[in-house]
Amino acid sequence: MSENRVPSLTLNDGRSIPQLGLGVYKVADDEAERVVGMALEAGYRHLDTAAFYGNETGVGKALAASGLDRDDVFLTTKVWNTDHGYDETLRSFDESLAKLGTDVVDLYLIHWPAPQQDKYVETYRALERLRQDGRARSIGVSNFQIHHLERLLGETDIVPAINQVELHPWLQQSELRTFDAAHAIVTESWSPLARGRILDDDALARIAARHGVTPAQVTIRWHLQSGLVVIPKSVTPERITSNIDVFGFELDASDLASIAGLETGERTGSHPDHNG
Repeated sequence: MSENRVPSLTLNDGRSIPQLGLGVYKVADDEAERVVGMALEAGYRHLDTAAFYGNETGVGKALAASGLDRDDVFLTTKVWNTDHGYDETLRSFDESLAKLGTDVVDLYLIHWPAPQQDKYVETYRALERLRQDGRARSIGVSNFQIHHLERLLGETDIVPAINQVELHPWLQQSELRTFDAAHAIVTESWSPLARGRILDDDALARIAARHGVTPAQVTIRWHLQSGLVVIPKSVTPERITSNIDVFGFELDASDLASIAGLETGERTGSHPDHNG
């Protein structure tokens, strides 16, 4: 598998992001080096971690051991709820860099708006500082709803490059995606397979059978054709490989219509208004 098969999307700051990457939520730090190493060998060039995941050290070790040029791998990490605030965010960023073993990240995100704290604007101003200093090449947010974004756009200077949210065929986030697109914010999908639960869906199984692929491949392909960045997570070699092997087929209009009908609004994670 060649990484060149994964297309890139252009961000509003002129930089680009590989449209498909590896998520490492709930991958233990001592396992992350093996998992990320396998992914890099399989052709992944986009890694998504977070301070909260507790595996930045393992991710950094895998990146160092890969022999790849640092600029050839797009690396994302995030600041956690307990580190909101200007100085706290800068300190957390330094800790993340030390664990990752790098002096720059490609994308730094606010993990959750944590609205009860009412500090996400202040936190984002720290991200703006990090981008201006060149230590975070791009900045953005995660789990921000429209009202969070509206406030951010009104009170800060740099439009987020990314909004990473829970998104899958059961939770298609159409209104939020429309808002993001109107402001040149790329939408990125976490839990793109609904933590694996969506793979038993009959409609996806029928589409997969018609194309000779798996339901997971159909779902990842749907994210790509929808113009989303997608970061499926797996720790098994076979799934890591198959999750990136999604460029030999294309979903047609009837496939897309069937998937559009799967919307239920079901979340596998917290609602952003109630987390933090």
